[in-house]
Amino acid sequence: MALWASCAVAETTLRIATFTTELQRDGPGLLLRDILKDDDPQIDAVATVIAAAKPDILILQSIDYDLRNMALLALRERIDASGWNMPEVFALAPNSGLATKLDMDGDGRTGDPRDAQGYGEFRGQGGMAVLSRYEILHEEARDYSTFLWRALPGALLPTTENGPFPSKEAQDIQRLSSVGHWVLPIRINGRALNLMTFHATPPVFDGPEDRNGRRNHDEIIFWVKLLDGELGKQVMAPFVLAGNANLDPVDGDGLKSAIKALLVHPRLQDPTPMRDYDPLQGIGQMGDPRLDTVSWPGPEPGDLRVSYVLPSVDVTVTGSGVLWPESGHQADIVEMASRHRLVWVDVLF
Repeated sequence: MALWASCAVAETTLRIATFTTELQRDGPGLLLRDILKDDDPQIDAVATVIAAAKPDILILQSIDYDLRNMALLALRERIDASGWNMPEVFALAPNSGLATKLDMDGDGRTGDPRDAQGYGEFRGQGGMAVLSRYEILHEEARDYSTFLWRALPGALLPTTENGPFPSKEAQDIQRLSSVGHWVLPIRINGRALNLMTFHATPPVFDGPEDRNGRRNHDEIIFWVKLLDGELGKQVMAPFVLAGNANLDPVDGDGLKSAIKALLVHPRLQDPTPMRDYDPLQGIGQMGDPRLDTVSWPGPEPGDLRVSYVLPSVDVTVTGSGVLWPESGHQADIVEMASRHRLVWVDVLF
């Protein structure tokens, strides 16, 4: 079923998209069960939205991981049945739900979802994945998910008057990535495009130590330092950085300096994908509402821009957008799929 004729993409261009699907479930195996049952309206809506967008490369956030990628493969088949085929799949075990046996959030308890390396009720809840119409070079992928937060130059590690928060022992093992940071080469017409992707923690749900806000900042600034050559091997152009930063450069909570630095980085360009209509300005918000990529209950935090697709400066951008219909049946499908909206950018390659 075609939803938006404007989403059709010419064969001479490459469409790269990111979509926070909110397909996480409350227990392992439940997402696969729901896909196979074929009666879940959210899963139907997610597949319909993706098929309508027709991405050549798609990054998915908030999708449960399993060792054999069974849920991801089942979702791929549902998207195929909706009219769009992406045969290549990639996923790695995320930090979300990875138990630590320590009190990682400072509440005096252990074994809670917030005591994992990244928030999760089980290992793999709310992971990441990539679907592609082009060959993914699995053996050349670079996974930075085990990179320790304290190893980041200039890390904004939380502290209190009593010292490191929640403890030195926790900071010694705390990974930077709440879900993951990947650099994934994809072969297109005999040439490699480096896909850089991540899903940062929300900069809220903490105390005055601002643990989540600081971690969100550093998960974003990681890319700045990697592009600047501060973290070893640089990423070679052409590349595209795409994912969910969970941070708006203007509105909402969080430390804005990292996302602002990323958006003006000399090796990146921001195509500023927008929805097709001009909504009413959000209450108390200063940013352009056409740039928003998520609709949270408001007035706070409300609609924000948190998902990004940022090509390298050597890549020619031919189009971009946020799939956010104004009203009608199409809007109902998009809202059923996720509070987040699919963000796409077309580039010549």
